[in-house]
Amino acid sequence: MNKRLFADVIVDNKSTKTDRPFSYLIPDEHKFTIKRGMRVLVPFGFGNKLVEGIVVNVKNSSDVDISKVKSIEEIIGNKPILTEEMLKLGIWMKNKYLAQYIDVFKTIMPTGISKKLKQYVSLNNGISFEEIKNIKSENQKKILKYLYDNGESSVDILKNKLKIKNISSSIKALEKKNLITIRSILASEVKKKYKKFVFRNFNTFNIQKVLQNINKRAFKQLEIIKFMCNNESVALNDLMIKTESSLSSVKSLENKGYIKIVEKEIKRNPINKKIPRTKKLELTEEQKNCVDTIYKDISEGKNNTFLIHGVTGSGKTEVYLQLIEKMLQKEKQSIVLVPEISLTPQTVERFVGRFGDKVAVLHSKLSLGERYDEWRKIREGKVKIVVGARSAIFAPFDNLGLIIIDEEHETSYKSSMSPKYDAIEVAQKRCELENATLILGSATPSIETYYKAQQGEIKLLTLSKRINNRKMPPIEIIDMKEELDNGNKSIFSKSLYEAIKENLQNKKQTILFLNRRGFSTFISCRKCGYVAKCNKCDISLTYHLSENILKCHYCGLAKKPPTICPECKSKYIKYFGVGTQKVEEIVKRTFPKARVARMDVDTTIRKGSHQKILDKVKNGDVDILIGTQMISKGLDFPNVTLVGIIAADITLNLPDFKSAERTFQLITQVGGRAGRGETEGRVILQTYEPEHYSIKTAKEHDYINFYNKEIAIRKEFDYPPFVDIINIIMADTDEKKLYNTCYKTIDILKEKIGYEKIKNGNIKILGPHPAPISKIKGYHRWQVLIKCKGNHLAFLKKIIKKVFINTTYENIKVSIDINPNSIL
Repeated sequence: MNKRLFADVIVDNKSTKTDRPFSYLIPDEHKFTIKRGMRVLVPFGFGNKLVEGIVVNVKNSSDVDISKVKSIEEIIGNKPILTEEMLKLGIWMKNKYLAQYIDVFKTIMPTGISKKLKQYVSLNNGISFEEIKNIKSENQKKILKYLYDNGESSVDILKNKLKIKNISSSIKALEKKNLITIRSILASEVKKKYKKFVFRNFNTFNIQKVLQNINKRAFKQLEIIKFMCNNESVALNDLMIKTESSLSSVKSLENKGYIKIVEKEIKRNPINKKIPRTKKLELTEEQKNCVDTIYKDISEGKNNTFLIHGVTGSGKTEVYLQLIEKMLQKEKQSIVLVPEISLTPQTVERFVGRFGDKVAVLHSKLSLGERYDEWRKIREGKVKIVVGARSAIFAPFDNLGLIIIDEEHETSYKSSMSPKYDAIEVAQKRCELENATLILGSATPSIETYYKAQQGEIKLLTLSKRINNRKMPPIEIIDMKEELDNGNKSIFSKSLYEAIKENLQNKKQTILFLNRRGFSTFISCRKCGYVAKCNKCDISLTYHLSENILKCHYCGLAKKPPTICPECKSKYIKYFGVGTQKVEEIVKRTFPKARVARMDVDTTIRKGSHQKILDKVKNGDVDILIGTQMISKGLDFPNVTLVGIIAADITLNLPDFKSAERTFQLITQVGGRAGRGETEGRVILQTYEPEHYSIKTAKEHDYINFYNKEIAIRKEFDYPPFVDIINIIMADTDEKKLYNTCYKTIDILKEKIGYEKIKNGNIKILGPHPAPISKIKGYHRWQVLIKCKGNHLAFLKKIIKKVFINTTYENIKVSIDINPNSIL
């Protein structure tokens, strides 16, 4: 008896909260072609709506009742979109981060390729305007009038144009009355890009004969023929522009057989300029030791994880480049991750300059089309190297040899959306599955990574000197309390002011760093203490001078600033705090002849704006660059000799266990932008806490001393790497209901964990209590922190899954983050 084949399919359907595969019958015509990792279209739910799914298993089962199982409707593509290794990685991520199947696989797959069922509506033949006027329902009449004037339209367009609530009921009613026809089309968000080209289809030796066959009054056709004599092919648009001709003239020549119009695919290229090739550099002894040690390990098939702890300017990138070159010689592929903020054109140029068209680029600033074309280049084996931000870890290579994660301490490697994955952990798992080597690099490694290196879990390599033995820039600490005591109320200390002035005189460039965008931190009333806050989030609004508006950086709310206090009606409304926008205004006022540029989220929204600002700095058209965290990494400008850190305390005073670590890292990274050329650099750091250990150790560029102090504090207070932390946020618009649900849920959690485990300190539950930011986008937020020692994490995740994930809470949102970057 011929047994039927079935597929376990993960469906892409938001309406179901069931996180499991569904069984579908594989039609006989597909049973030899269907494989794990393929995309399929399947009927889902009571309405049998066609949705996309991913096949995670193919089984020959006699346990399935065929009469109750639906069949796969269609296979999308002729080969799996996910390899066996990527499927295994996805299932591992689901369990590791307590995420849903579909969220994981959507993260791994390229954006925009999912097929969605789009509905189109058209007026039936013979429907007159008089019939439309006689329709009683105003909404139905609106729809019919629009279709009468505009022809067939998608339901989405009708919704947006006509602003009809619950438009689907009106459309169904019109269909029942036989006035409209609804058709469904499957389409993906992004498609291949095509361009029309014109090809010559005549012999240039017979040009006179060709010209004689064309009417002498058809001037444009004659002109096109003459143009095509010198061009075998040309883009249709270019031909029409250069000959000032119309499409009808071109079509006439095509009909006569003298030219051919052919549609060709055009690959979108995110690198829109020619990058000169560079040669490999001679390595220092320390660099050579790094390359030789790692390559020996690879050659022996050990595939370990390495940490390169290299000071800023020590040449980590050259080590990466030479290891990638060795991978190419072995026919192996490489992934290079860099933080989104340091994925500057300058960083990309280093890799493209060395390896040319063997490099693909993946990051969030690319359009959907560019991302899709880069993804296809990788999948089709046309490139061997991928340089990108966090999501590039899922690049579809099939012969991976090396993953490099630069600036491994960066928080952007941890996703804030579900699945809340850590790219370093995912990279380690992918290397394990595909027998590849992982290299982590940083001047300021995360405490957790350096601890693993100290414990021997990661192989530690050190680059202790800058290239050409250049000195690390001296850091001068300025106590702003003393400046205030001496009557200086400016944001610039006397030292920083004099240093900027001197730099301008010497034609040298300056970077001013402040990790806060906007003009002013908040607006407050000096009489009653009122602070302008977002009415949807529990956070003060930031003032932006250029637009004269208050903005919430959490939900995007924007409104005009008050001139009179809404509480006490006084006129004493004042701006407090300093943002990059205000620094820019003060700099321009203080140094009117200086050429100033600002680089933050607000000035780099437009595509290419990042590149333009950096090109200006590179070409010497900017004297002072003001910026946030995005200027702290990946920039290498030899003429920058001064870095001013306006306020080092912004990150230090956050109520978070990583605040000291972040402060040390930022000071070290920003300071590292100075003195990368022939002239020695200088860093001036302004602070109200000059005695704090993170600032004192950063002054000495002493990571080891900082690590020793920080690791002792982490051990004392039970923080990573000595414990795992699970951060659970519950949110609801109804605060009372949220409060009651939180307490009931934590009681259930404690009961299921067992009071003995809690009593002996292996598992600590802190909360529930209001989250540090207690309201976002109208949702009240309560937080539970769980600390877990030893090997209890797997047990704890099973309990959390039962209590929080497998339980339906009415309208309450639950967010679970395992080992978060921040507990704010």
